[in-house]
Amino acid sequence: MPETIPNIALRNWRAQHHLSRGEMADQINTSQAGRADRLACDEERIRRWETGEVRWPSPPYRRALRELTGLEPAQLGFIPHDQDHVERPVTGRIEPAEAFRSEAELFDTMDLARMVTASDLGHGTLDTLQEASDLLCRAYPSALAAELLARTKQRLRYITGLLGGRLTLRQHQELLVTAGWLSLLLGCLHYDLGEREQAETARQAAYQAGLQAGHGEIIAWSYEMAAWFALTEGRYGDVADYARAGQQHAGMTSAMVQLVLQQARGQARLGDRRAVRASLNRGAKLLEQLPRPDHPEHHFVFDHTKWIFYAATCYTWLGDDEPAAEHANEIIAYHTRPDGSSNAPMRTANSHIDLGIIHARHSELDQAVHHGITAFGFERKTEASLLSRAEDLDQLLDERYPGEHLADEFHQRYFDERVALQSKAHPDS
Repeated sequence: MPETIPNIALRNWRAQHHLSRGEMADQINTSQAGRADRLACDEERIRRWETGEVRWPSPPYRRALRELTGLEPAQLGFIPHDQDHVERPVTGRIEPAEAFRSEAELFDTMDLARMVTASDLGHGTLDTLQEASDLLCRAYPSALAAELLARTKQRLRYITGLLGGRLTLRQHQELLVTAGWLSLLLGCLHYDLGEREQAETARQAAYQAGLQAGHGEIIAWSYEMAAWFALTEGRYGDVADYARAGQQHAGMTSAMVQLVLQQARGQARLGDRRAVRASLNRGAKLLEQLPRPDHPEHHFVFDHTKWIFYAATCYTWLGDDEPAAEHANEIIAYHTRPDGSSNAPMRTANSHIDLGIIHARHSELDQAVHHGITAFGFERKTEASLLSRAEDLDQLLDERYPGEHLADEFHQRYFDERVALQSKAHPDS
């Protein structure tokens, strides 16, 4: 799929009104404006609007949309042609390998510059360290977790050394902020690798760095990580508590949207359908208030496709299979490169689990197992989270298809993956 920005506002309006794309198209055609202009809207046109391939519908369709929704096109997430160049991000998604390589080159250059200066911090070092931190966060989606973790640890040790040197108050605060972002990243990587205690230590370090630097967004992300851990570990009642606590610090940032959507996932696990829809709706509205991200691949940036990703899982847990499948398939399509690989393998893997569960519910065992096995095939995985989702599929297959060879095949793969994660997390046990 080309680099487009999904229209979350329109998609969310349709979801809130419980309409399929075909049903919405029919209502546009049968509206007074639709009949007057003899419109022939269909599912494909709605899809193109929602994926962002068409950012500004033609006048007849804008009239019909106003009549159907009672909202102006801009309120539905459409962007006029004269504003389109302003709204689009300046820089598109980069490959994680490029970000990883660029960070190494940048850091080496900075270190050389520092060696020939008399002060503890050479000119521009603080800015360069922050840029290096951003590049590592942009490498997160598919850079190998172990390699990224080792690099992140190195950078944090370097910054810790600088914090012990001669610094002004401003320099100390800026270094704390950079250390906070890197600690957040480190915590995510430890958790991805099943290293729960190390992940919590890093999360707490990020919280303390944010507190000392007076940086609300870092504090908010530390709470979001706690909510994520609770969700994965089955402590669903704690998810909303952590999410609400984080929102007290987040302000109008990506962390705020992430916390609201994480809250939606916790509510979905508890089966609170009304609360989920309210949270998805709130998250969509908050997202439209944020500027379009320059670097949507940055792990601590909430981009528009992440809303679709989270919504897919919420709908799957609620048993709303039609919107769940629609959202999951679009995530896979959006992140698929021309060669068939994924530029966001962790999202793609979880979306395959969503589809596996949906197929299992609809007595499509072969497709359910296909998607489940596919989810394990990505080298870059959020292993603890993926295994938590895969457990849902494994239990469903066991309940509905006892003794079936394909169900047993998935169970064995799931079991092997869990043992492998435990071995990595506890190599001496």
